[in-house]
Amino acid sequence: MASRSAQTIVVVTGGDEVAPEHLPVLPLDAFVVAADSGVDRARALGLHVDLAVGDFDSVTLAGLEEVEVEGGQVERHPEAKDETDFELALRVAASRRPDRVIVVGGHGGRLDHLLANALLLAAPALAAVDEVVAQMGAARVTVVRSSAVLSGAPGDLVTLLPTHGPALGVRTERLLYPLVDEDLPEGTSRGVSNEFVSATAAVSIPGGILLA
Repeated sequence: MASRSAQTIVVVTGGDEVAPEHLPVLPLDAFVVAADSGVDRARALGLHVDLAVGDFDSVTLAGLEEVEVEGGQVERHPEAKDETDFELALRVAASRRPDRVIVVGGHGGRLDHLLANALLLAAPALAAVDEVVAQMGAARVTVVRSSAVLSGAPGDLVTLLPTHGPALGVRTERLLYPLVDEDLPEGTSRGVSNEFVSATAAVSIPGGILLA
């Protein structure tokens, strides 16, 4: 098998299933990291799992065996650990120095997991990655560290949430309620429920981090 590109890494994790119409385009040559039961989700999506990581308390035995049979690596961790399986998977992804990380999954039935997963996307470990985007159920989360172009349809909702501190000088284009050089302190709802007015919108910030 030809070596795979590490420019894009796809991280597949558990949680609610992502409907086919919400799936992002996944490059065929991307390196795929699966977190625990993300192995089974990746297999269902037809993805070759290059690395499975976690304590494997929720993956099927057949799924894990298929990873090894097809030449993938398995990195086992104890159940009593300081990080979630998703955080371990993101750390592995960051260590490969990719240009882009695409996450599939992470929106499950537990609020604590959802909040932790969203915050992990903006963690310092991924600061060197040019693009971090996650498809969590029907919602797409994009990390904005300097600028980003968001895709949607007119009328789609867009929320901008500062994380790990304030977002400074936020500027938006092609959103119904524009922000012009506005500072958003952490913990504000000021950026909630904006709307696309065209198929794309642009967000830029000279300082801080936003989850869009």
